[in-house]
This record gives sequence, structure tokens and C-alpha cells, in this order.
Amino acid sequence: MTASRYIVSDVMTHTAVAIGREASYKEIVELMHQWKVSAVPVLEGEGRVVGVVSEADLLPKEEFRQDEPKLPDQLEEASKAGAVLAEELMSSPAVTVHPDATLAEAARIMARKRVKRLPVVNSLGMLEGVVSRSDLLKVFLRPDEEIRCAVVAELVPPVELDFSVLDGVVTLRGPLQNRSLVPLLARAIRAVEGVVDVRMELV
Repeated sequence: MTASRYIVSDVMTHTAVAIGREASYKEIVELMHQWKVSAVPVLEGEGRVVGVVSEADLLPKEEFRQDEPKLPDQLEEASKAGAVLAEELMSSPAVTVHPDATLAEAARIMARKRVKRLPVVNSLGMLEGVVSRSDLLKVFLRPDEEIRCAVVAELVPPVELDFSVLDGVVTLRGPLQNRSLVPLLARAIRAVEGVVDVRMELV
């Protein structure tokens, strides 16, 4: 079985909106609103990512406008309420991903770190683009016929079964004497980008 061939560079946004350390609070808010993004990487030098400012970093200014923090875990958030520059607001070090990472790896990083967007950096930490949750979902826009061809290509050696794909759901029909192959087939098919589900109608 071959692995998924889709990587972050296939789906990421190559033209990324970014800011410098000295960007002001209002400038950041305006930029996010203009470009409809929930976070922006902070760059220094020739484009090295040193942090990220997200909506979560900006909200304490509103959250603690009148109220003081009541819980110990709110102290760090409250400290950002008085911040006015990107270098004071940003979360650092930035949570990033490399362009040759698989989509599954990027999804795991987003889930584990609870972020919606990841700066994509090269081996030197230089910004190459940004990948978002919606970018990772682009693979589910693949046409059914393209998914079917990819599924057939994934199965080595070929299995004598009929494959059909409807709305991303792959259905296998036909005889299969060796039932131990069923979980292997299902795993291989689910590894194909764009597959929503696998159904077996075997005799």
C-alpha cells in the first residue's frame, strides 16, 4: 500500500499576510478584518517567523477591559490586555509546519495545539505560506472519478472487485474469499485523500 501523496504545499496559501514586531494592535485587527484571517505570523529579518498573533491573543483587551483576572490561569491572558505591539501580543515560539508535511500531520498539530492556522516554514524558519483548517478540507472537493482512479492505484496488487464512488463514499462490491484483507483494504482506501467513508458489499 502506498501512502498519501498530498502534502501541505499542495493546499497551502502561498501568499501569506504577515506583520512585523512593531505592528500596532489596531493595525493587526484591521489586517485580520481586511483579509478575513484569524491569525497572522510575526516576522523579523528576511522573513523568519518568530511568533503568531491570533484572535485569542487580541481578545484579552476586551475581556479584561473592566474586570481583573479572578483565576490564576487568567494572569497570562490578562497581561496581554495592556499590550499594543505585535511583539507584546504574539505567542512565541510559533507553532509551524513544514511544506513537505502530510495533511494528516498538519491536522494533528492543529488539533494538539488548538490553532486554526499554521505558518508554513522552510528548514531555516523562513515563511513560505500559511495553511488553515479550510485548506486541509480542500481534498474533499476532489471529483468522484478522480478519487476512484486514486483508489484503484492505491491497491497493489489489484483486487478483483468493483469500485464505485458517490459523494466521496467508496463502495466495494464483489467476491472476496480472504476476509482478512477487509481491514487492509479499508485502511488503504481511507488513506486516499478525499475519501469520506468506505462501504463493503462483499460476497
